[in-house]
Amino acid sequence: MKVVVDTSVWSLALRRNTQQQALSVVQRLRELIADEQVVLLGVVRQEVLSGVRSTEQFTRLKDSLRAFPDLSLTIEDYELAAEFYNTCRSNGIQGANTDLLLCAVAYRRSWYILTTDQDFRNFQAYVSINLLD
Repeated sequence: MKVVVDTSVWSLALRRNTQQQALSVVQRLRELIADEQVVLLGVVRQEVLSGVRSTEQFTRLKDSLRAFPDLSLTIEDYELAAEFYNTCRSNGIQGANTDLLLCAVAYRRSWYILTTDQDFRNFQAYVSINLLD
């Protein structure tokens, strides 16, 4: 089983002080990493690294994430992401392009998504994705 990990989870895992309520998702990520089931998209890498205030912290995060190669995406991934975006939007569900790209990648490969972002639950009403609990 492969799992596409959302920015929300990486952000929690890479913080120095993880809140108690987030520990279970961070522990789940650690287990997935140990089992070599984690998939990282380049756009998620960019989101995690964006907005980091210090050069030292940026370098530390960048080096940590280098352990995970980026998944190569295809034209079909982007086209399906746009289709998912349009489907959700036509049904009153607003979503970020990055989130719907994660949905498309996971859907096309029958993979799971690990996220703390509740928007993905809204997408599930119109897009057939598997969220890892």
